[in-house]
Amino acid sequence: MDKKTKNILRYVFWMLVAALLVYFCIRKIDWTEFRQALGYCRWSYVVLSMLLGVLVFFVRGCRWRMLLLPIDPHTSRITCFNAYNICMAVNLAVPRAGEVARLGYVVKHSSKDSEGNRLMTFDKALGTLLIERIWDVIVTLGMAAVLFIFKWEDFGTALLKDTPSITIKNSLWWILGMDMALVVIFLLLAWKNRSREGFWGKVWKFMEGIGEGLRSFVHMKNAWLFLLETALIWVIYWMMSACIVWAVQDIEAFSHLNMTDAFFLMIAGSISSVVPVPGGFGAYHVVVSKLMQAIWGIQEETAMIYATLNHESQVLSQAVSGLASYIHESFFRRKK
Repeated sequence: MDKKTKNILRYVFWMLVAALLVYFCIRKIDWTEFRQALGYCRWSYVVLSMLLGVLVFFVRGCRWRMLLLPIDPHTSRITCFNAYNICMAVNLAVPRAGEVARLGYVVKHSSKDSEGNRLMTFDKALGTLLIERIWDVIVTLGMAAVLFIFKWEDFGTALLKDTPSITIKNSLWWILGMDMALVVIFLLLAWKNRSREGFWGKVWKFMEGIGEGLRSFVHMKNAWLFLLETALIWVIYWMMSACIVWAVQDIEAFSHLNMTDAFFLMIAGSISSVVPVPGGFGAYHVVVSKLMQAIWGIQEETAMIYATLNHESQVLSQAVSGLASYIHESFFRRKK
């Protein structure tokens, strides 16, 4: 089976998973009540959430640029912003493919050295992306820890009650441990055979490029600005979640939700993105609706109002932003 066929089958598989999750989400919904509930929504807050969604990608682009500058000092903010927008638009159709598009975009717009070679290569850009991911995971786990430390009675107790059995949790740890062991073995083999030609030599050269991208964090100027932009990114995400909470305040089931609850829902949404379904369809709705039922006793079909408003408004925002960046690239930057 060739690579193209495998990619097609993988895409079809995750499309089916997304369709199945969406089906389980909507099968109990009374659509008449759903439409009536939407009539109570404050749509100005939904629009504000969408605008904040555009802003957060601009800030993300500025933060990523700080990691790229030590490799290519001529990297522009518009390049990073367009790369993020196109990335998210592509992810709506093919999960994780957007990251490849984002890296390819900055490489394409990278400056060249005196010999005509791109300063930015795919492996170096990948290293900076990994740094981004590491920071996002650290911040997400840190925020979750702070939330549960200070609000355990509100969130922890309900979640602990619905946690899967210890057997399942132990199995997950075993799988994680085996995966890490395989990665370590692969890295050792690549290092041991680094001087050889062929497969291992190419692997080691690629890993060196990733390493240079990772080291860009050490050589980055104004690290305090990177940390400030990281904090700003998550404050904006929090405000996006809060906007949807405010949008549904006139619906009785959501009237008691506050800023702390919006903070929890933001973290839950971040965790749901781990499931690689196209655009997060179904996965986000399942996670959020289940958690809202477990913690606040909101019926799943009612919780779907919040999940749908939050997710679909951002999908629309990402699609429009991605299209705008594509038009800018195709008809303006290409003419220069």
